[in-house]
Amino acid sequence: MKVYDRERLHSTPIEIVAQHLGYKSANNGSALSTLASLRYFGLLGRPKEGMLAVAKEVESYNFAPDEKLRRSLLLGFLERPALYSELLEKYESGLPSDANLKFDLIQRGFAPQAAESALVVFKRSVIFADYFGGEPSDEVEGSVYDAQDNSILVANDFQSSAGKVSLTTPSSAVAIPQVEVDDAELDRIPVRLPGGRRAWLFIPTPFYDADKARLKAQIDLLLTAEDEEL
Repeated sequence: MKVYDRERLHSTPIEIVAQHLGYKSANNGSALSTLASLRYFGLLGRPKEGMLAVAKEVESYNFAPDEKLRRSLLLGFLERPALYSELLEKYESGLPSDANLKFDLIQRGFAPQAAESALVVFKRSVIFADYFGGEPSDEVEGSVYDAQDNSILVANDFQSSAGKVSLTTPSSAVAIPQVEVDDAELDRIPVRLPGGRRAWLFIPTPFYDADKARLKAQIDLLLTAEDEEL
């Protein structure tokens, strides 16, 4: 709504959107993570390269004439991420215990600690939307989530040791549990980027068409710097 109050539904440069959200620049991890998350839930659209716009559904939600429509739109935002949609469909009568849900996430490929972190964020989202009507508002057991910090952090450093690849967050940030994957289960593919930079793709084997589609969709959510050096 901070962006909507200033720009309505007009296409706006990424840098300006970031500033409306309180960031000095869009070219830092925190800003990019927040913007990508807003797009992930369908709150921001990307009408063209380098531009963002508040989704029409956000305007509809803000001015909905009745609570039924407002709730329908809110649940639409909650169900937008594929993982959330799959979990809500599976547990349509209500969420299971934290231990059961964590086990489900591990079965889907999450490392144990990453599964606990994802569990916390997912349950807080479900509670915020009151998805089941009367969902208890108690904090998730073992939560490392800081209620005063609603930002979503991204890992920014790859470290390799003893056949493991780990993702870590800056020490000054709220810590997201370390994610580890077995090197032997992955094909590591280097990708050269402009300016002498390099990225690595870690591809599991076997790798299916559905995996490729999901990976492409995730990459499309990322925001890139407007003036990259070629």
